[in-house]
Amino acid sequence: MILKNMVAAAAVTFSFAMTPASAQDAAIDAMQEYMMFSEYEAGIILPQQIDQTVFETALFVDTRDAGQFEEGTIPGAVNIEWREVLDRIDEIPEDRMTILFCNTGSLSAQATFALRVAGRSNVTVLQTGFTGWQRDAAYKP
Repeated sequence: MILKNMVAAAAVTFSFAMTPASAQDAAIDAMQEYMMFSEYEAGIILPQQIDQTVFETALFVDTRDAGQFEEGTIPGAVNIEWREVLDRIDEIPEDRMTILFCNTGSLSAQATFALRVAGRSNVTVLQTGFTGWQRDAAYKP
């Protein structure tokens, strides 16, 4: 009986120990697949490319924190902090261009990468972020 309990405990311990590795392997595989088959500039948009048509059809997602969002943002943008994009993926449409931005593009690039690995090919990061949009956007309402 003791041997049976020890074997059962070892099996449970082994299964718990293997689960994170399997999940990690799957995540790495998904990232590698995305990186190997993406176009060089996939997932990037420059402020100069945001003309009136893009502005009026895209959803802008401000990935900064609520305080920064309240201080000023691109008109019509919604606020989903960069760390929350996967938790709130249902709020990000699959059927229209979605442009993620932060101040400079670095945090929103991480959020965009996560969403693209998760299968959202319609999301892009605004290169140079909100500051770049303020300075260089082709269209600003």
